[in-house]
Amino acid sequence: MPDALPITKVPPFGPEYRASGLLLHVTSLPSPYGIGDLGRSALSWIDRLQDARQGWWQSLPLGPTGYGNSPYQSLSSFAGNGLLISPDSLISDGLLKANDCASQLSRDSHSAGAVDYDSVIPFKHQMLGKAWTYFQAGERKDLQPAYDEFCAKEAHWLEDYALFRALKAKCRDAYYLEWPPELVRREGNALSTARRELASEIDQVRLAQFLLFRQADQVKEYAHSKGVALIGDLPFFVSPDSSDVWANPELFLLDDQRRPRFVAGVPPDYFSAQGQLWGNPVYNWDTLRSTGYRWCIDRIRALLSHVDVIRLDHFRGFAAAWHVPAGASTAQSGQWAPGPGAGFFQAVEKELGGLPFIAEDLGLITPDVRALRDEFQVPGTRVLQFAFDGHADNPYLPQNFVHNTVVYTGTHDNATTREWYETLADDQRRNFWNYLQRAPGDSAEAAPALMRLAWSSGAALAIAPLQDLLNLGREARMNVPGRPDGNWRWRYSEEMLFPAAFEGLLDLTESSKRPAGSEISQKSGAAEAVS
Repeated sequence: MPDALPITKVPPFGPEYRASGLLLHVTSLPSPYGIGDLGRSALSWIDRLQDARQGWWQSLPLGPTGYGNSPYQSLSSFAGNGLLISPDSLISDGLLKANDCASQLSRDSHSAGAVDYDSVIPFKHQMLGKAWTYFQAGERKDLQPAYDEFCAKEAHWLEDYALFRALKAKCRDAYYLEWPPELVRREGNALSTARRELASEIDQVRLAQFLLFRQADQVKEYAHSKGVALIGDLPFFVSPDSSDVWANPELFLLDDQRRPRFVAGVPPDYFSAQGQLWGNPVYNWDTLRSTGYRWCIDRIRALLSHVDVIRLDHFRGFAAAWHVPAGASTAQSGQWAPGPGAGFFQAVEKELGGLPFIAEDLGLITPDVRALRDEFQVPGTRVLQFAFDGHADNPYLPQNFVHNTVVYTGTHDNATTREWYETLADDQRRNFWNYLQRAPGDSAEAAPALMRLAWSSGAALAIAPLQDLLNLGREARMNVPGRPDGNWRWRYSEEMLFPAAFEGLLDLTESSKRPAGSEISQKSGAAEAVS
């Protein structure tokens, strides 16, 4: 694992700390292979952040995606997404030949602005199959000891995940509850037979994870050498069709057929009048508590091997989560059920020596959620797009921020700021310009104005999606909550990163006293968690 930053910058943020960064998922990086990856474009992106004196790069969850290609519906809480493996790095490593990628190179020219998952997924699977063939044939024998060490160290999740993926491929990608019953129930004889029959496929999954972790380590080490820290994202729930649930059914509230008794969601909110029905199984917190939250802590450690700080998605779930009876057609029939509360964070802090977290505390936030966040000094999240309803006590207005806060112009779930402004009600547009104490402008001025407001605010950390820096509109939206397809596809090209945008970002960062390298950082017990 790469070393931690020389001076830790992990939360809670000290009273004088000021920094900034950009939000960009790895899949959105430019690449000639149809999807962003952990190769040269990731390093070039870090160089751009350093040149603009940004201290942070935030990405979305890095796990293997399933339904809808959503990073929030991962097939594993521990594994990485094989689609992020860089073919160029494998070529440099001698585990792939340039002509193995020729067909994808020509195909990508037709989808440079969006990920074409229908072509990317089979290409990456074929690529990894060839890498396994070369590795098995003795190419790069010098990597064998590191591979063996990786497999031994990560066996606690890797063995189940590799078998899960091999079985899923054999069953034509079917939901695991549709597999033969003896495999669903994980009967010993059935699993032994499967491991024997699918040994080569299992080994291929292991190698892919080894190669991915190796590339991720290189990116993290490079980021640290440039003074850039990494923010990862940990979904609160896990996917119903995941190795997590298949291998650990006792950790979830399931019935005798291993189907969820309740599923996760949220009540009616900003994004949906009927609430959101996510469909994830909910946790059996009594069982998790009895183990000292071992599985949860292992899950956090797995992500911290790739990043420095974790955004805890749906933080309110640690206080209480919305449980909807399985089979309900909407989330409206759900009820709040208690989460693990303070005991969870006490266990994590004891184990890790600190809490390198940012709380995604958006939505319906009740006093118990705020109290839990503040008890452990976890920075909260403020999104400026929610601020202009005309109420002076709106918590998203900068005047109401506490310092230990991360402010965003918008997130991956929001419209880009340009699109947001174009669809904003007239009264909220007036509120927006009045708050800025300036004459009304047009949609082209909204994103720069919102970024200036974020950077000039009292929040310790200010972050904007790259789309807002580039002043992009509807075409660049990453996700529309509740829409089942068409999400997670946006990519930028090198030509889009015009110098003036990053020069302006540098000027804004320096004038607001947020430049990386000059900010006041503080030591923290959480340093142990990222070292």
